[in-house]
Amino acid sequence: MSTLVRLHHLSVPLLRRAAPKVFDGRHLPALHSHTSSRPPDLTFEDPSAFSVKSFRELMRALGVFQLCSFPVLVNNCGKLLSATRSILGKQGFSLIMRPSIYAQFVAGESEGEIAVAMEKMRSLGLRTMLAVPIEEDLGESTGECRYDENLEAMLQCVRLSHTKACSDPKMQLKITALLSPELCVKITSNLPEHPFDLAQLVKAMDGEPVHFPGLTEEENAHFHCGLHRLNKVGEASISKVRVLVDAEYTYMNPALSLVTMAMMKKFNQKEPWVWNTYQCYLKESRSLLLDAISQSVKHSFCLGVKLVRGAYMDKERKLAKGEGRPDPIHQSWEDTNASYNGSMDIMLNLISQNPQRYQIIVATHNEESVRHAISQMVKLRIDKHAGSVCFGQLLGMCDHVSLTLAQHGYSVYKSVPYGSVDDTLPYLVRRAQENRTVLQGIRKERDLLRQELWRRLNEGLRLRRQVV
Repeated sequence: MSTLVRLHHLSVPLLRRAAPKVFDGRHLPALHSHTSSRPPDLTFEDPSAFSVKSFRELMRALGVFQLCSFPVLVNNCGKLLSATRSILGKQGFSLIMRPSIYAQFVAGESEGEIAVAMEKMRSLGLRTMLAVPIEEDLGESTGECRYDENLEAMLQCVRLSHTKACSDPKMQLKITALLSPELCVKITSNLPEHPFDLAQLVKAMDGEPVHFPGLTEEENAHFHCGLHRLNKVGEASISKVRVLVDAEYTYMNPALSLVTMAMMKKFNQKEPWVWNTYQCYLKESRSLLLDAISQSVKHSFCLGVKLVRGAYMDKERKLAKGEGRPDPIHQSWEDTNASYNGSMDIMLNLISQNPQRYQIIVATHNEESVRHAISQMVKLRIDKHAGSVCFGQLLGMCDHVSLTLAQHGYSVYKSVPYGSVDDTLPYLVRRAQENRTVLQGIRKERDLLRQELWRRLNEGLRLRRQVV
């Protein structure tokens, strides 16, 4: 009989009594102050990090992670979920998904559910980085009306993010939700011949008629509409919510970075309210980051950086091979790690000199990179409470790292998608496929969850003997 099945034979109330109550934010244990010059010894090996989770949450996480450990399920999850939905229907499918995979990785659908999820994370010392699960790629554009609807969803995300449940809130923004991927690809291909001026982009955001070279009249009109939508998000979020722009595929990233830099020039005069994402699995990531730093100095704006390893490796390599281009991805995991930690060091050195002008979120599930960041923060005397350096992981994953960091007083954000089961399904499928290496390598987190369950099992048995 499996561990999960055997646990059901123990009195659930006893297991709940064996687990500590969910901490109020004011009572979350601060393990150490770490005001000394020595970095804290964070091993992320302690299953007590999960002591704040309920019995149901532990069981759900174990079950979902067990499924995610099978490559055949992760690689074919889109087809499997679509087939299941066809067989069970919308309601039957929702009944299965909501308490399992959906509950593990999604905050909820209604404002009430999202508020409850945000408050729960706040009580655990975690912060939320809301993400609207909108997916757009080449060939999926649906016209201005759809982009206007996406704008309303983004503005709602700003409003949901700006609550008392989260201090210094952040949200994620996908530019291709407001501007067609096809136009982004064309702008990218045109940039060497028709470089765009940031000041002109800012003027277009403000509604001034600007003709951008290399684009047709129709493309110019759509570009203006897209810039106007992005401007509305910036105006709604400034001084309230920090907007982290997602990176996407290499064939459109230069256009996305260009637009993001224009937003930074307009909205980041005093603080970094708009951030850009840098994918360190790309060979050019270091030069792209250095160029962004140079642009921030040249145009006098603050720079916010979300540093990730990257999520589109297989598709990027396949595209490069099909087009006869050199592989844009680092050849080894070690090279990617060196790229990530090197880029992190660049930003941390800048932050140590000017924490108001530069900020970073170390968005990674890699424990070594987290420890490296903490060691550098101590070495450079960067205040972990100042907010210039924070950490980020996906909701429902890597909680042993997130909770341990939070308990040590670091700022930790969870990337939190929300929406209906149907709306979030494409998002979850892509995240699973893009992060399948992480999903298949969660043995450690699974083992720590099991250890916490066994601790409660033993404690429950001890309490039963005392009662008897």
